[in-house]
Amino acid sequence: MADATVRGRFVWHDLLTPNPAGAHEFYGKVLGWKKQAWDQDPSYQMFAAPSGPIGGAVDARAVTPHWLPYIGTTDVDATVETATGLGARVLSAAEQLPNGGRYATLADPQGASFGIHASSAAAGPETAPQSGDFSWHELATNVAPGVAFGFYAQLFGWDEISQHDMGPMGMYLIFGRNGKQLGGMFDKGSEGKPGSAYWLGYVSVKDLEGTIERAKTARGSVLTGPMDVPGGDRIAQLMDPHGAFFALHRPAAAAKASKPAKAAAPPAAKASKPVKATAPPAAKASQPAKAAAPKKAPAPKKSTRTKPTTKKKPAKKAAPKKKKPVARKAAKRKSPAKKSTSRKTAKKAKGKAKTRKRGR
Repeated sequence: MADATVRGRFVWHDLLTPNPAGAHEFYGKVLGWKKQAWDQDPSYQMFAAPSGPIGGAVDARAVTPHWLPYIGTTDVDATVETATGLGARVLSAAEQLPNGGRYATLADPQGASFGIHASSAAAGPETAPQSGDFSWHELATNVAPGVAFGFYAQLFGWDEISQHDMGPMGMYLIFGRNGKQLGGMFDKGSEGKPGSAYWLGYVSVKDLEGTIERAKTARGSVLTGPMDVPGGDRIAQLMDPHGAFFALHRPAAAAKASKPAKAAAPPAAKASKPVKATAPPAAKASQPAKAAAPKKAPAPKKSTRTKPTTKKKPAKKAAPKKKKPVARKAAKRKSPAKKSTSRKTAKKAKGKAKTRKRGR
């Protein structure tokens, strides 16, 4: 059955640093985190990601700068008792918070420090990390990852999801809860890295290379990467200007989402064509105007329907026909005139002829 409580969730992250103000400036430039005062104690300045507050900066000059992850529990005192029984050390005893919560800090049997926290509020839904959130937690230990995992599994009920052979790095154990992956564990001693164990938090980013460049500009250092890891994710490990390790994580899903964004350039280019094509759309608008001429071309069709009007042309031809009768009548009128004159001349000729005969 799925655990709906906060037990086993990574719920908070404190940065122990000799320069809290400088830390806020650095992470603000690199990750876009905002500074936000805690309403219960304004001297405690929190890091606020787009999703909300995710941690805070603590002025700690007596320890090596580091990020301290807090893991949720339903009973701080009972968890401390179990942890010490398994070989853990108490770094700070359980303490009550002004908002009703309770916390303590511990070091696991290999020396990795972590905090535990119980909230007075009801547990909210377990959502996927967003850009700017801590999305992966990695334990670099100095024993076999299975041994280190056994300690945390008893405290928080984590599940071993899988193990992968990473070659010189040895086995890499992935753990989680409720079927969801939370992070991994590996034996750093297999790579010849001495020192105590430590937790390393990865922050989800959309642009890994761009974030790395901002970190360099803000006086951060790149320790490892950037490099691809199994599953299509891409990571890099860095150190802030004051000596605290942190890591970046670009999920494969973000890479796939970024490709359409790059592919959006062609759509943008296509979108720009319409913008450039505002003249052509105007031209297209004029084409309908030209096309309107064909629509006026039904006028020819109308003219075909109005061929009765073309029959008026025969009416115009009929006018000459009316004139022709007039001309003919005129001709007839003239011809009688001619005929009358010819009759007179004929009579005169006959009269002359008679007179000639008589004279003879």
